[in-house]
Amino acid sequence: MAKPLPYQQIADLIARVGQDSFPLALDGLMETCCPFDLSAIAAYPPEGNPALLYNGFRGHGSPRALELYLRGTYLLDSVYQACVDRRPEGLYRLRDLAPDEFFISDYNNSHLVHPCISLNSGALAEELVYLAYLTDGIIAAYSVMRQNGNVEFSDEEFGALRALAPIVCSAISRNWAGLVISQPPQGLAVWSRRGELMEQGFESFAADKLSPRERMIVRLVLKGHSTLSISSTLGIAEGTVKNHRKNIYAKLRISGQSELFSTFVGHICR
Repeated sequence: MAKPLPYQQIADLIARVGQDSFPLALDGLMETCCPFDLSAIAAYPPEGNPALLYNGFRGHGSPRALELYLRGTYLLDSVYQACVDRRPEGLYRLRDLAPDEFFISDYNNSHLVHPCISLNSGALAEELVYLAYLTDGIIAAYSVMRQNGNVEFSDEEFGALRALAPIVCSAISRNWAGLVISQPPQGLAVWSRRGELMEQGFESFAADKLSPRERMIVRLVLKGHSTLSISSTLGIAEGTVKNHRKNIYAKLRISGQSELFSTFVGHICR
């Protein structure tokens, strides 16, 4: 039997639209459906770097990692990619948005660059994310997360949260209607007007050493794609992908994927 909607908390959320306490009311609504440990709301504009609208990390994670995320490592986040792909509004499990090797990637397991990872607890047990469309092409992502050591969200819990998606997305859109995100003089990443990725952080990475095809391979590797996934995405043989990866490591004088990750992070966050 479906759990009844938490009407009082929904009414409270609507009443707080436009107030500083809106994110807390949003968290309160989520907690009527299931417990979680962390939350955050980020806004991803059609061009430029994202902005953090709400920090519900509760002291978890590193302020430096959050800074690096907003400066450039968000390029490796599957939530960002979902915004680039302009996924429909609604609730998603991160695992349904992520490439096949995202959860074993250096980005997803690094407390140095991932704002939701801590040295003590490690990677998250699971992340759920609501995508809500704002004005001027901005997409807000509201994430609720459970830390490592906890169980994933059950199908029943996910269903209860998904039932709230129309209310949550509408409330978020209304609360941040007219949002303007200021950008640094030289943003590291932009999207073209056509909606295609024009990520300058990737385009400029080792541009004097790597070919455009090799930089595309780097992009997919760092975002969590396996050799098989890259082969399928680019329509080339797995052996060709392996040869490209070998050549990339040789040209950059590195030994493997972890060094590639470190080199790229140093490039976009310098």
